[in-house]
This record gives sequence, C-alpha cells and structure tokens, in this order.
Amino acid sequence: MICVVEDLRDLLAIESTGQYFGVYHVLGGVISPMDGITPSDLNIESLVDRGLSSKTSEIIFALPATMEGDTTCFYLYKKLASNQVKLTSLARGVAIGNELQYTDEVTLGRSLLSRLPYESSLNAN
Repeated sequence: MICVVEDLRDLLAIESTGQYFGVYHVLGGVISPMDGITPSDLNIESLVDRGLSSKTSEIIFALPATMEGDTTCFYLYKKLASNQVKLTSLARGVAIGNELQYTDEVTLGRSLLSRLPYESSLNAN
C-alpha cells in the first residue's frame, strides 16, 4: 500500500495514529492554479511509476479536504485509473463529538453520501 500525502506534517499525523502499516508518497503540495502550482511542480510521475509496480496493491489518497486537495485527487485518479491498483481516499464525515447544527454543509453532505450500515459503526468502537 502507498499512502499519498501532501507533506511531511500529514505523514506524521497519519503515522501518529498507529493504524497504517504501508509506505508513503509525499507529493510536496497540491495542485493550485491560483498559487501557480501545476502537476509538473509536484512529485507525481514517480507515484505513477510506483503505481505501475505489480507489488502495489492499493494507493490511498490522504490529501486535504479542500478544492485543491480534491483537484489533486481527481488528477491522480485520472493518471492511475488504467492500472489494476485499487484507488481509495480517506473517509470524510462528521467528527465524533460534533453536533450536526455546527457541521458545514459539504461535510454533512459527504457524510450522508458515504454512510455505512449501522452494524459497521457498532464494530468500529
């Protein structure tokens, strides 16, 4: 498995969970036309090369939940979709302990679209 992150801080955040046991790929940023950051400014081609490896079973997009992060995920998806590697992204939703009335519409909407069977939530605790 390869976990794709924006920078070292994100790698350290995921590593601190103790829940991931694969390797990482640091992009060095996200696509941001407003800031003049294009795909050629990022560490993408080496990810595509790694994705072509028969040893890679899954690539996890662990990028920010922003317009730039989503744009980068979509770009990577288009570059990697023809491979036989499983492409996933981090789940997004309402944080434990949050009240729905204070949750933004995008997060709440994604939570509705990505809902799980109730039994799954029982097993997660």
